[in-house]
Amino acid sequence: MTTTTPITPTSPSGGPPTKPPTKPLGRPFGKSGLTSRGVANAVILIAALYTMMPALWLLFASTKNADALFGSDIFSLGDFSLSRNLSDLFAMDGGLYGEWYLNSLLYAVGGALVGSLISVSAGYAFDKYEFRHKEKLFGLVLTGVMVPQTVLALPLYLVASEIGLVNTFWAVFVPVLFNPFGVYLARLLSSGYVPNEVLEASRVDGAGELQTYVRVSLRMLGPGFVTVFLFQLTAIWNNFFLPMVMLSDQHLYPLSLGLYTWNSSATVSPEYYPLVVIGSLLAVVPLIVAFVTLQRYWKSGLTAGSVK
Repeated sequence: MTTTTPITPTSPSGGPPTKPPTKPLGRPFGKSGLTSRGVANAVILIAALYTMMPALWLLFASTKNADALFGSDIFSLGDFSLSRNLSDLFAMDGGLYGEWYLNSLLYAVGGALVGSLISVSAGYAFDKYEFRHKEKLFGLVLTGVMVPQTVLALPLYLVASEIGLVNTFWAVFVPVLFNPFGVYLARLLSSGYVPNEVLEASRVDGAGELQTYVRVSLRMLGPGFVTVFLFQLTAIWNNFFLPMVMLSDQHLYPLSLGLYTWNSSATVSPEYYPLVVIGSLLAVVPLIVAFVTLQRYWKSGLTAGSVK
């Protein structure tokens, strides 16, 4: 039986083996790299302008009176009527806009707080406890995520009509407390934020399940709670179809439905147009304040469990 030995390359002079020549690497930022960066920056700039132009139009149009609003000088600094538009806004129809604003705050802030607590508690239970038909029930929750809310408006109206809640505050407030997507997101956040070892240590110390959840788990789920809260706040604040189906009393309208009725009336009474514009500008202020105030918790909540 013969054996072969590998042949190693040697230099022409018979010295030690030499490495094969390697191709020099190109510069990391050549012409192609600069071109790619320029295209990417151009796309980002166009997207930013596309996003900001409606907001800029809304900001400038809010300072115009009815005559300037229908003109071609929206972005000019003349005809500044912001203070007059504000006074007309809160005086129109006996101060209905102020009532709508308060209603939206009650629906959105109150509903988001209670709904987020329900969603986080349900998601925590799905993550940390074992019970019969757990995954089947969670699959049912995921099915609820795929059903559009507009499809549920008519069945909810029929249920509210049977129990006498139509045209009341509760007809809009109660349905927004249950958010399947919030439960799904809360389960993911619970698996990333609450280690099982911490729960076992709390139980060893003699704490009950409810006490462990309130004093330990809920505090660790703070960023996750804020994330679910912001999602539900935005959804409830922009809710339109459900209030339109449930409510007929203008004093119970949220901002979205109230501004819609004014915009419909503007075809007959043009003085409503400036009020709808400035009312729409004020309507986005709470969402901006909420996101700016809570963005650090929101960012950390979105990245929960991404790194182990």
